Amino acid sequence: MRSLWGLLLWCAALPVWAAHGYALWGDLKYPAGFAHFDYVNPDAPKGGELRLVSNLRVSTFDKYNPFTLRGSAPAYLSALMFESLLIGSLDETASGYGLLAESVEVAPDGLSAVFRLRREARFHNGSPVLAKDVKHSFEVLMGPHTSPAYKTLLADVAGLDVLDERTVRYRFSRPNRELPLTVGGLPVFSHEWGQGKPFDQVVMDTPIGSGPYRIGPVRFGKDITYVRDPNYWGRDLNVRRGTVNFDRITVKIYKDNTARLEALKAGEFDMMRFFSAGDWTRRVTGRRFDSGELVKGEFQHRLPSGFQSFVLNTRRDKLKDPRVREALGLAFDFEWMNRMLFYNSYQRVTGLFGNTACQARGEPSAQERALLEPWRDRLPAAVFGPMYQPPRTDGEHSLRDNLRRAKALLAAAGWTVQDGVLRNAQGEAMVLEYLDSNEAGARIVMPWARNLEKLGIRLIYRAVDFALFQQRLREFDFDITTIAFQGTHNPGSEYADLFGSQAARTPDSGNLAGVSHPAVDALIDRMSAARTQAELLPACRALDRVIAYGHYLIPQWTAPTHRIAYNQWRLARPQTVPPYIQGEDWVMFTWWAK
Repeated sequence: MRSLWGLLLWCAALPVWAAHGYALWGDLKYPAGFAHFDYVNPDAPKGGELRLVSNLRVSTFDKYNPFTLRGSAPAYLSALMFESLLIGSLDETASGYGLLAESVEVAPDGLSAVFRLRREARFHNGSPVLAKDVKHSFEVLMGPHTSPAYKTLLADVAGLDVLDERTVRYRFSRPNRELPLTVGGLPVFSHEWGQGKPFDQVVMDTPIGSGPYRIGPVRFGKDITYVRDPNYWGRDLNVRRGTVNFDRITVKIYKDNTARLEALKAGEFDMMRFFSAGDWTRRVTGRRFDSGELVKGEFQHRLPSGFQSFVLNTRRDKLKDPRVREALGLAFDFEWMNRMLFYNSYQRVTGLFGNTACQARGEPSAQERALLEPWRDRLPAAVFGPMYQPPRTDGEHSLRDNLRRAKALLAAAGWTVQDGVLRNAQGEAMVLEYLDSNEAGARIVMPWARNLEKLGIRLIYRAVDFALFQQRLREFDFDITTIAFQGTHNPGSEYADLFGSQAARTPDSGNLAGVSHPAVDALIDRMSAARTQAELLPACRALDRVIAYGHYLIPQWTAPTHRIAYNQWRLARPQTVPPYIQGEDWVMFTWWAK
């Protein structure tokens, strides 16, 4: 029998009040007891099939476990089969509403968050979702067999306590307003999934999640079908009303982009999102488009632009000097490329936080300067001036002028042209390798390579299969590659995985550029610990400046719309397009079959 003192302590640990959701900076848009999200059709019919195509760069999959390091899982498996304590809405940022959890309470000191699970929540095998499953999932994700990004993201989580059968408390080592959303968004899976095995040996075991879909028919190398769970526990929740409308979602697999495009034209699937401006402008045509069966839609969004970039691996001796890295960027002619290859459909990426309040502009504010000042001796002087702008080749600017600047920077770094080849004092030639997972990227890289030749630099294009590409990235075995980094309106501890010093030394981390700088670490800490937007914005803007003037990345391009071709004879969609749609997820969860 629990002692009186123990009982009092236990009761004190439980929330005095609890909310139906959590907002990072202010009030939630949707009040307690709301009927449904505004952007869904609450009366959408259920049934039918959605046929999608996998946009992954692999021809097939070899595991059902999306969390382990090795192998490739099927597209969309995580989103369809695993749920989290909280779920976000598509018409606001930095908020989460109860999904597996019926309530969340964040302690006044910001050092803990308590989640109360819904009694009706069930896994696919019929067992209830309990606190022990939440604890098991957290501990597995923090273990040795999953991506180190989880460890970095959850570095400020001190632990998880099971308060009772359906109540958990996450403890934080320091106040961090983002952490309740972070832990609330972690996938939860049954402790029975792969029970008795090390997690890296849980490969083809059917996942035991709580999501609306289960794995149905599978044809390896061809397609996988997810079937709606007829006993899905959450179908009547307000956060699920008007969503999860298809009985089946089939994801087809093709080996290359040309095959995908031709299959769309042949009517083999219903929807395809386009990332190639050339395909979208010139090749999305044919009989089914002429008849109106297939239509092209460009859907505006207010998502962060992200920072798709060429990544320069500063672990390589030739790329350690920021002057060399800046020179490489000066040889990249975005304006020519946008005009000649992209039909002027893209905008240049200008920093880490484009299209958000965190984007740095103009001169640094007094608050930004205060954060940067302790590191003045270790930062370029330009960081304290106007925000970096990528070089241009239009108007008053020209590629010739940029190459002259690049030549001067290279000379200052000890590299000079000898018999047409750029060499250092030891006579070593400047030869770099660009690593890609397929040959399609050559059309993007070769114009840049031709410009680099004018500086005496040889850039070798190396295309390898996706498995080897992943392996080399995990081991940081590359000179240059391209990564499409996701953006965010509310950056925090996840940036330690992208740019933190510890991540730079951790294989398979997200810090591909090898950034290791105390100023960067300090600014990420300030972002993570921000209690208000007024504290967050100077920190993220200062970080934006430091990374930009470090020339770790050569910014590429972004588009303000989602380009989607879809079969309007088979699919219907809500009238309202939410501002923060995520492409395929929007279709899978809110559209329906005609």
